[in-house]
Amino acid sequence: MQIARDAVVLIHYTLKNDAGEVLDSSAGHDPLAYLQGHGNIIPGLEEALEGKVAGDKVLATIPPEKAYGVKDASLIQQVPRRAFQGEVRAGMQFTASTEAGPRTVVVTRVQGDMVTVDGNHSLAGQTLHFDVEVTEVRAASEEELTHGHVHGPGGHHH
Repeated sequence: MQIARDAVVLIHYTLKNDAGEVLDSSAGHDPLAYLQGHGNIIPGLEEALEGKVAGDKVLATIPPEKAYGVKDASLIQQVPRRAFQGEVRAGMQFTASTEAGPRTVVVTRVQGDMVTVDGNHSLAGQTLHFDVEVTEVRAASEEELTHGHVHGPGGHHH
């Protein structure tokens, strides 16, 4: 079966940045399971895997626009330190309420009474390099299609 919309796909992958550093990998773990065409993985990787079959290996370079987006300067803000409770230091993550709903922000700098937070995804602005092996492709169940994600091994458990 070929990878197409509504197919359950299981992949092993290694993700690297432009410098060749491994950012994530499924090595030593179960394959990643996702539902093709339902936004479970980044759009560029879905496109690169479309039409592939179990056993295929794919090297894909995904630009930021088809991954986690370009850095959005409007998501980097300075907030008064008094808006936080307790200790605040660079690297800490918080959930902020925004007009678009909850968003994870990372503290990037603390200077005096001001805290700089960044609401961009940590991989925003980066070109991503995937080395993927397709291990299985199957038809999704009605329940998986209704829920919009894979159930069972490598997928979601209710």
